[in-house]
Amino acid sequence: MKYLCLVYAEESALASCPDEECLAYFESVNDSGHCQFAEALESVQTATTVRVRAGSLSVTDGPFAETKEQLTGFYLIEAQDLNEAIQLAGRIPPARIGSIEIRPIRNLAGRVRNADGL
Repeated sequence: MKYLCLVYAEESALASCPDEECLAYFESVNDSGHCQFAEALESVQTATTVRVRAGSLSVTDGPFAETKEQLTGFYLIEAQDLNEAIQLAGRIPPARIGSIEIRPIRNLAGRVRNADGL
């Protein structure tokens, strides 16, 4: 099953997790066959939020909400179950200074194809 591990941390605390340590974790989880894709994100200051309300597009600089921790990166992993996903996420270096949110991936494309009989 695929899981998305969302990495949240205070940007100011990220310096305590050197890029080399994060890269080493990526290489180990990738070599094990568990990692499908991973990326670090640029600063929250570069974010743009888009909303559509009543057919009108609204664009705002910055993140959707003011929070102490920001989304700083993600890993798309393959794990047998949630327990294995938790073990993999617990080794992501920024877990020491922030949090990792684990979300199962919905197979939306498969559901749409099946509904159409394809």
